[in-house]
Amino acid sequence: MKGSKILRETYSSLGKGSQYFVFKVKKLSWKQWLASFLAIAVIAGLVIWFTRPEPVEEVLPVVSTETVTTQDVMIYGEYPGNVRAQQFVEIRARVEGYLEQMLFEEGTYVKKDQVLFIIDPRQYKAQVERAKALLEKNKALVVKAKRDYDRTKPLYDKSAASQVDLDNALAAYESAVAEVQMSEADLKQDELALSYTTVRSPISGYISERHVDLGTLVGPGGQSLLATVVKSDTVLVEFKMTDLDYQKSKARNVNIGQKDSLRNWDPYVTITLADKSVYKYKGLVDFADPQVDSKSGTFSVRAEIPNPDRELLPGQFTNVTLLLDVRENAVAVPTKALMIEKSGAYIFVLRNDGVAEKRFVETGPEVGNKTVIERGLLPGEQIVVEGYHKLNHGQKAIRAN
Repeated sequence: MKGSKILRETYSSLGKGSQYFVFKVKKLSWKQWLASFLAIAVIAGLVIWFTRPEPVEEVLPVVSTETVTTQDVMIYGEYPGNVRAQQFVEIRARVEGYLEQMLFEEGTYVKKDQVLFIIDPRQYKAQVERAKALLEKNKALVVKAKRDYDRTKPLYDKSAASQVDLDNALAAYESAVAEVQMSEADLKQDELALSYTTVRSPISGYISERHVDLGTLVGPGGQSLLATVVKSDTVLVEFKMTDLDYQKSKARNVNIGQKDSLRNWDPYVTITLADKSVYKYKGLVDFADPQVDSKSGTFSVRAEIPNPDRELLPGQFTNVTLLLDVRENAVAVPTKALMIEKSGAYIFVLRNDGVAEKRFVETGPEVGNKTVIERGLLPGEQIVVEGYHKLNHGQKAIRAN
């Protein structure tokens, strides 16, 4: 019957001695169903609203930037070098004899023409005296031959002497004159040999230890090397320069280590010592080999450097720094801002709208903590120098500075 209540009894047995339960279900109208549905929907909506997660705000990476500028960049080459003395002279015995005296202290400074050694001079003095006596004898023979000729010539003019007599007198005279000249040359040679018994320093510099002891037979038949003298108030530093660096410098008309009247930059060579300190005096290149070694692709270069305090010693190894080129108005960026991948080097540029752009660039030489950029950047652009590891191409970022 419509509107009437219908009772449905359901009996469920729970086993022996079980009780009976009766479930009564009322049949609801459509309005009641609608009201129930709306109530449930409202409750569900409230639950969803109050249990929803908080919205996550996008956090933009913070980066440090630097404005791209232009500047004159000095391009240097660094090469291992070796110091050698400007002059290195061996003191040798030029005549044979026993070494009698040593007139210097080993390792001290000696002056040019200072007496260093004395070789027994007695035999050479005797040779000089003999040469002098022979010279006087030959001079006397010249006088006699001249008198004989002077007597023969008038007789020949009066036909009292033959042509043979005159020729013999003239030949005797000329022969006597030649003997005098030979005697004079022999005397000079003997005097020179005598002077060699006094061994002098040919240059000013520091002398080594002696190589022979007193009483030793020295000279042509014995030990000839007595000591060495080194002039080191100015030293030479030799190093090998690569053909590539040379070509780079020449491409820009740079004369290696020489002052260019058209440019006002510093052409000097500097050296770094073993303790990493920079030597206080600078030098200039005074020689460059005119040809390249085909095996190594290098050529020899030499610089002359003042050494008044003898801080540099021959044989020392140094590091040579030489100006190769000057790039006027070059773009140089911190090397740390550059990244490398298979496609090449790139850098992040932060545009005015805050978007990071991954820009591939062509790099040039590295100078100190900066790298020259040949192409890819313009003055005034903002490059990311810190925080670039957080960026992707096209991503927005916040400038820290």
